[in-house]
Amino acid sequence: MIRYISTRGGIASQTFEQVLLTGLAPGGGLFVPDSWPSIDVAALKGKSYVDIAEIVTFPFVEGAIDRAAYRKILEETYGPATFRDPDVVPLNPLPGQAKGNITVLELFHGPTIAFKDVALQLLGRLFEHVLTKRGERITIVGATSGDTGSAAIEGCKSCDHADIFILHPKGRVSDVQRRQMTTVDAKNVWNIAIDGTFDDCQNLVKAMFNDTDFNDQLNLSAVNSINWARIMAQIVYYFAAALRLGAPEKECSFVVPSGNFGNMYAAYAAQKMGLPVKYLCVSTNRNDILTRFLETGEMKIDKAFATLSPSMDIQISSNFERYLFDLLDRDPIKLAELMQTFKETGSFAVEPEQMVEAREKFRSSRAEDSETLDMMQKCYVSDQYVLDPHTAVGLVGARMLSEETRDPVVLLATAHPAKFPDAVRKAIALTPSLPPHLKGLMERDEKIDDLPNNLNQVQDFIRARSRVTAGK
Repeated sequence: MIRYISTRGGIASQTFEQVLLTGLAPGGGLFVPDSWPSIDVAALKGKSYVDIAEIVTFPFVEGAIDRAAYRKILEETYGPATFRDPDVVPLNPLPGQAKGNITVLELFHGPTIAFKDVALQLLGRLFEHVLTKRGERITIVGATSGDTGSAAIEGCKSCDHADIFILHPKGRVSDVQRRQMTTVDAKNVWNIAIDGTFDDCQNLVKAMFNDTDFNDQLNLSAVNSINWARIMAQIVYYFAAALRLGAPEKECSFVVPSGNFGNMYAAYAAQKMGLPVKYLCVSTNRNDILTRFLETGEMKIDKAFATLSPSMDIQISSNFERYLFDLLDRDPIKLAELMQTFKETGSFAVEPEQMVEAREKFRSSRAEDSETLDMMQKCYVSDQYVLDPHTAVGLVGARMLSEETRDPVVLLATAHPAKFPDAVRKAIALTPSLPPHLKGLMERDEKIDDLPNNLNQVQDFIRARSRVTAGK
């Protein structure tokens, strides 16, 4: 049975239930499985998305959730009442791009029209199942650069055993993204606009988890991709896409618009579990800390720039720590030392031989706003297909890989273009329509609280409203 260890060590291995509810490991580490299950890819041929999800992910939850109960959760999560496409994550080829082997994997058919739904709809149901069994309540605290917040709120708004507090950078998310969070009328949902950047929001969340007294008092839990269950759920769509495109006989490459590295780490995990993958390409915007690392071997914080692809406006890629742990031969002491250096100086470097390994695993690309708009225009002209700006950032990397391989190149479409109407209008002079289930979003009343970038004030706000505190 798989158990979970912290990237920074210092604690005994944990069960799935424990890592689900705690999210971040003590000392700031991230949970990873102590071993990777091996998946028979050929045996998945012809199976439904739910079938694939059960086979790929049950090894991670085994011992915590009965298989029949888990199957029921998956059927509810990925059924037609939640996802608007029968394939859950459909494929859409772009024959007019590069050599014609680029296919878009549409991850935006869930309730908040972004890829985060695929994991967070499952996460909310897992929380409710485990908490009901244990008779406990939690306080969920998360940070968002745009999409995680709305998907987390949508996934957890019906959880009787959880209150959810989402921090977002004030004025740095799109109007649609903000309203998807702030117009949800639920007694357990709180939206906090922080005067700062996404990294400020993320640092506040990490500080709250590292505050032992506060964490214990409120039973904190995480919905950001630091929660292993998020990564686990995202692994599935790499298998599903590759199978539709000919796996295991044919290799695929995946291009992931990436800021926090969680989605890319899920692709890496799929490869570790036996999925035949040719290339993994990290695509970044002007906030290119990941691309710079792959080019230079140095992870170095720079100024965070506001771009047309705001969900990627990140300088601290939290999930990269999970991959770095493997790159350091799973040595928690070395990992902790590097992360402490990063905290103190804003940079760290790895050894040349480690970079050889990293570059064998990953490719990278970057796109300025001008190139993002150019990709959106080219794709619309050649294929009559409207990209959101994040996916357009990825198209730069997809076109690069298309020149190197005849095998399928899968570009992850991380959001519906209607989430970013201003960028789409700027690129192709059209305003994409919201799906019918979001009609009237822009006219709904908002519920939001503005707070400064101050840990004590944010903690006081949460402490005063969490029903965990009231119950104690």
